[in-house]
Amino acid sequence: MAEHRSMRRAALLDAARSLLAEGGTEALTFPALAERTGLARSSVYEYFPSRAAVVEELCRVDFPVWAAEVSAAMERAQGPQAKIEAYVRVQLALVGDRRHRAVVAISASELDAAAREKIRAAHGGLVAMIVEALADMGHARPRLAAVLLQGVVDAAVRRIELGAAEDPAEVTDAAVAMALRGVRG
Repeated sequence: MAEHRSMRRAALLDAARSLLAEGGTEALTFPALAERTGLARSSVYEYFPSRAAVVEELCRVDFPVWAAEVSAAMERAQGPQAKIEAYVRVQLALVGDRRHRAVVAISASELDAAAREKIRAAHGGLVAMIVEALADMGHARPRLAAVLLQGVVDAAVRRIELGAAEDPAEVTDAAVAMALRGVRG
């Protein structure tokens, strides 16, 4: 029975990823989850009490996988500048990944304060990955620089997700240039 329940929960999370990837947070509804999984809507509530709970669980499950990809790319990079470039490029490459939609859904207004704090803490772990590389580059305040660098990445993510006029590769290259050279271009 536990295995069956685990499989259904995994199917619901996979359906949620698809819905988020296809239509953003507005598409993530319990009727849509029920339809995608073949469950009754009331059955979906047995697994998750709210949309916020679905998003929180997706972040709990998917964020570590996403962060591991960023970390692995940084470990393969040689030198602090290459690590910073990997940090930016991998995050922006993940924008199209279904798992990333769950992370972006953090801003869904129905998340309670506790869920937002858990997600912020996980995001803080991502920022912490880049502090050492920034210190190695000689930043006097590498933690502050890391937070600001993540702000550049977050802005580039939003730009790519909006389907802006620029090609995602162009947005990525601009974000990398800003990360490495600042606004001098």
